[in-house]
Amino acid sequence: MGGIMEYNGGAIVAMAGENCVGIAADTRHGLRQLMTVGCNRQKIFQLTDQTFVGLAGLATDVQTMSQLLDFRTKLYSLREERTMQPHIVGNMLSSMLYEKRFGPWFTEPVVAGLDKDKKPFLCGFDFIGCLSKADDFVVSGTTADQLFGVCESFWRPGMDKDELFETLSQCLLSAVDRDCLAGWGGIVHIITPDEVITKTLKGRMD
Repeated sequence: MGGIMEYNGGAIVAMAGENCVGIAADTRHGLRQLMTVGCNRQKIFQLTDQTFVGLAGLATDVQTMSQLLDFRTKLYSLREERTMQPHIVGNMLSSMLYEKRFGPWFTEPVVAGLDKDKKPFLCGFDFIGCLSKADDFVVSGTTADQLFGVCESFWRPGMDKDELFETLSQCLLSAVDRDCLAGWGGIVHIITPDEVITKTLKGRMD
């Protein structure tokens, strides 16, 4: 088995549609790779009305990072008197990770959101903050290789919110069936200009 990034396991995928964007994660909470201690672990966090961040990696660093992101986002709103746009969240997250590069956060974040022009924004990071933007999908976690395969097969441009939900759900469930460190259910958030739709998925429990 791998190192510290695989200690708790996890799968996160974000995908772009037509004026909508989705982000999904599994809910398994593992310890020492193969011991499962729960199936309700939160890996996706809402930072603004239309920006979500998914944090894969070591569970303790995920919790710390999510609290720090929440603090920084609220501080920005108070100082600037405006909502942080997704690309600014991405840049902030990149600098937060890079400033800890000699003792890094063991987490590989994914940012998904709609900007002020209602266009999807997706980006992923490595654990020292190298930002990588994408127009189609971004994956992270121990299931990244499997997610790349199914997402490349199923993603297509111009999907509406219902098609995006179905595609995202099937990609997540298909991928985690091939990774013993992730699964046990999932959660999907679809972000549109008018609303955020959240649905839970029932997955295999073995």
